[in-house]
Amino acid sequence: MSTSGSGEVPSFAVDYAAVFRAIPGPALLLSPDLVMLDANQAFLETCDRSCEELVGYSVFDVFPQDPQDSMAPGNRLRASVERVLATRESDTKALYRYDLPVPGRRPGHFEERYWSSVTAPVLGPDGQVVLIISQVRDVTGLVRSRVALDNGETLSRAETMTAALLARSRQLQERNESLRLAHERESEIAMSLQRAMLPDTARERSNVAVRYQPATSALHVCGDWYDFLELGPGWLAVAVGDVVGHGLTAAGIMGQLRSALSTAMHATGQPARALKALARYAVTVEGALATTAVQTVIDETTHTITYSRAGHPPPLLLDADRQAVRVLDEAADPPLGALEPEVARTQSTLSYQPGATLVLYTDGLIERRDQDIDTGLACLIQILTLHGHLGPEPLADALLTGRPPHKDGLDDDIALVVVRL
Repeated sequence: MSTSGSGEVPSFAVDYAAVFRAIPGPALLLSPDLVMLDANQAFLETCDRSCEELVGYSVFDVFPQDPQDSMAPGNRLRASVERVLATRESDTKALYRYDLPVPGRRPGHFEERYWSSVTAPVLGPDGQVVLIISQVRDVTGLVRSRVALDNGETLSRAETMTAALLARSRQLQERNESLRLAHERESEIAMSLQRAMLPDTARERSNVAVRYQPATSALHVCGDWYDFLELGPGWLAVAVGDVVGHGLTAAGIMGQLRSALSTAMHATGQPARALKALARYAVTVEGALATTAVQTVIDETTHTITYSRAGHPPPLLLDADRQAVRVLDEAADPPLGALEPEVARTQSTLSYQPGATLVLYTDGLIERRDQDIDTGLACLIQILTLHGHLGPEPLADALLTGRPPHKDGLDDDIALVVVRL
C-alpha cells in the first residue's frame, strides 16, 4: 500500500465486497423491497445457511412473518426497513429474543438467544435509499448476566456493570418505542389536518395540477400552501405561499393565512389589495411575519394574468408555442410584515395566448445551499421548456423531480401549481 501524502486515501482500489464479508458481526445486505443481496460470513454461520440459500430471495422466504410475534425476524425487519425508508436514517432495536437451532441436536431443538440490531440506509446520488444494511449482535451473555443478578447470584464487577447496562438499554428501548408510537399518532393527526386545510378545487379541473411535498423531517406537514379560487365565470385566482418553519406549528399558521388570503381575494378581486389585507392580518398572528406569497388572477375572457408578490419567487409563464418562458418579476414587494400596513403593494398585468402554461411554486423547488437562487431558477426554466409539451400532471412531476437533490441531505417544503391556460 502506498499513499501520495499524509492523510490521503490509499492508491489501491478498496474491495468493498470483501470489507462487507469481513465485518465481524452478522450483517445482511438488502434491497428496499427486502430481497437479500449479500450476507457476510458471520451472518451465514449464525443462521447456519449458505449464501446460495439467501441471495436473491425475499427475507420472508427464509425468515417468515409471524402475526402473533412482532419481534419475529421477518416482522422486525419489515418494520425497521419501513422506518429507514421513511426517515433515511438508521433504526436501532436494542434487544429482542430469537432462538436458534442447536447444531447437532434433533430438529426442533432451539437455544434461547437474544440480539440487538441496527438497520442502516445506503443513499444513492439522489438522496434516496438504494440499499439497506441490517447488522445484528448476539447479546445473550448480557441477558444471562442480568438474570443472574436478579436471582441474587454473585457476579464480577464487569458482569454487574454489563447487567446494569442491559437493563438501561431495555428501558431506553421501551421509551423509544413509546415515542415512536406517539410520533405515528401525531403524524396521522398532522396529515388529516393538512388534507382539511388544502383545497380540492384544483384537482377537479383537468387543466390544473398541484403538488405538495413536505420536507422529510416535517411530520408530512409544512408551512407551504397553494390555493385555487373560482371568483366568477372564467375568472380564477391561484396563490402559493410559504410560512417560515416546518411541522404542526407552521401548518397551523399556514391554515390561518391561506383562509385570510382567500377571504381577501373574494372581497377585493385584486391581488395587491388582497396581499395588503393579508399583511395587516399577519401582524396579529404569532409566527406569521416573514411569510412570502404570490397571488395571481387569471381572466380567461381577456386572456390576461394579474399578479402581486410578497417576497416570493416569481411565477413562470411558458408561451403557447413552448419556445420561451417569461419570468413574472415586475410586481415584487417585501414579505408580510416588512412593509408598513398603510403602504400600497404593487401588481402587474400581462397577456397570454391560449395554450400557455403558468407555474407557481415555493422556494424549496429552486433553492440549494450549494448554489444561488438564480441558478436554481434557470434550472427550473430549462426543465419547463424541455417538458412543456406534457400535460399538467406529468409536467408537475417533471418539475418536481427534475431538480438535482440537496447535496447536504437537507431538503425543504415544496408547493407547486401548474395551470394550462
